[in-house]
Amino acid sequence: MPATDGAGRPGSTDGAGRTGGGVVAVLTAAGSGTRLGASGPKALVQVAGESLVRRAVRCLLSSGVVDHVVVTAPAEYLDRFEAEVGANVEAQAAGSDARGPAGAPGAPEASAAPRSSGACVGIEVVPGSPSSRQASVALGLTAALAARPDAAVVLVHDAARALTPPDVARRVVAAVRAGRDAVVPALPVIDTVKEVGEVRKVAVRDGRRPEEGLPDGVIPVEIVVATPDRARLRAVQTPQGFAAATLLAAHRLGADRAFDEARAASDDAGLVEAAGGAVAVVAGDPLALKITTPLDAALAEVLAAGGPSARTRHGPKDPA
Repeated sequence: MPATDGAGRPGSTDGAGRTGGGVVAVLTAAGSGTRLGASGPKALVQVAGESLVRRAVRCLLSSGVVDHVVVTAPAEYLDRFEAEVGANVEAQAAGSDARGPAGAPGAPEASAAPRSSGACVGIEVVPGSPSSRQASVALGLTAALAARPDAAVVLVHDAARALTPPDVARRVVAAVRAGRDAVVPALPVIDTVKEVGEVRKVAVRDGRRPEEGLPDGVIPVEIVVATPDRARLRAVQTPQGFAAATLLAAHRLGADRAFDEARAASDDAGLVEAAGGAVAVVAGDPLALKITTPLDAALAEVLAAGGPSARTRHGPKDPA
C-alpha cells in the first residue's frame, strides 16, 4: 500500500506491513553548544570522555537495524565530525553490549528484526543548515536516500540524545515495519503542565526586589488558560521513525517553513501531523534525555559512568 495519497499527503498503511527495504538514519548534529556553555558545536561536547555525536552514532549502529547513517554537521566542522564518527565507531558498536550506552546500565533487549542487509553500515557526514533543524534533516534525508534508494524506513535522531539505548531504535523500526507511517518514542509526562496565554506586568507591592532588567516594582506574569490532562500527554524523544515516502512527502509539503526558524517544525513527526498523517507512540526510555544545559550534561556524566539508573519511570504501552 503506498505511503502517500493521491495528492502527495502522507497516508496510512496500517495493517499493511513493511518488511522489505533498508533502514537509513539521519543524525542531526549541526546545533550550537551555546546553552551548554561550549564554544563549538554541541555534538562535539564530551560526556565521560566521548563526544555526543560519537555516542549517538554508536547507539544507531548497536541497534543492528540500521544500514546507513548520515550525520548533519556545521559546514566548517566537517573534518572534525568525520574524525569523530570514523570506522572505529562501528568496530566498537559491533563488540559492545547493545542494550545501552557505553558504561551505562542496560535494559532487557526488545525483539527486533536484524539489519536488513549483510553489508557494513555506511557512515557519512554532510553539511547541515544554519537555518533550522528541519532544513538540516531535509539535507540529511536527501543524502541518505541517495546512498540507499531502496530504504523503506528512515530514522531521525538527535545527537543531543546521546545516551539513548539501542532498544529504542529497535522498537521504533519494528513499529514502522508493522505498518505505521510515523512512530515516536515517548514517556508519560509526570509534571502538571499549564498552558499560558498573554504576559502581563504587575506591580510589586510587598517590598520584594524586581527581577533584573525590569523597571523597579514590576514583574512579568503569564496567565494560565488551561491545564491539560497529563494522563494523555507524552514527552517525545528520538529516534523517530517513518516510512521513507511519508517523510519525503511531509518535508516537501512543509518546505516553505524550513528556512524560517520561527515557523520550522521542531520535530519531524510534527511535519507529518501538519501534512495530515497519523503518528503512533512506542515506549521511550529515561536514558534518552536531551542534553541541552550544564545540568543535563552533569547528569549524563553520572549515567554514562554507570551511576544510578535513570529508569525510574515507564513509557507508554506500545499501540495495539
